[in-house]
Amino acid sequence: MPHHATSTRAALALTGSLVAVAGLAGPSFAVTKLTDAQAASQLSASGITRVSSGGCTNRNVSTCTSYDQINQETVSGIKTFRSISGCAITITGGTETGHASGTYSHWNGYKVDVSPTTCVSSYITSHYSYSGTRSDGAALYTAPSGNVYARESNHWDITYYSCGC
Repeated sequence: MPHHATSTRAALALTGSLVAVAGLAGPSFAVTKLTDAQAASQLSASGITRVSSGGCTNRNVSTCTSYDQINQETVSGIKTFRSISGCAITITGGTETGHASGTYSHWNGYKVDVSPTTCVSSYITSHYSYSGTRSDGAALYTAPSGNVYARESNHWDITYYSCGC
């Protein structure tokens, strides 16, 4: 086979991959999805705990707290927040069904809900910029990274666009 045919085929394969990635809505990077076990291992190793009102981790049950199909960037983001804030972090919501839909949703792996301890709330409100209120009335705080922290009635709803805080 002539060398140029191999090069052309490789270039087409590469171009096809780039087009596939570039065609995704949202971030310009490929999103790495984790299993519940993979995410749980990383989070617990960082001292982050999980609670579930239903005592379960099934993604298809709204009373569970699941990490199945969570983005690696989201896991890295909450780990970074834990590290820089020094706060204990308890995740109360993950990728399970029952949250609002949308591109940057819980189901799509971009969000976690965390308990609003005094430490967590104080860190967010004193280190991040107040950026208005969401349509549901939640106060919004935006980190320098662009990640958004929304104060809902009984938790912080955090959207991780990147692994920074």
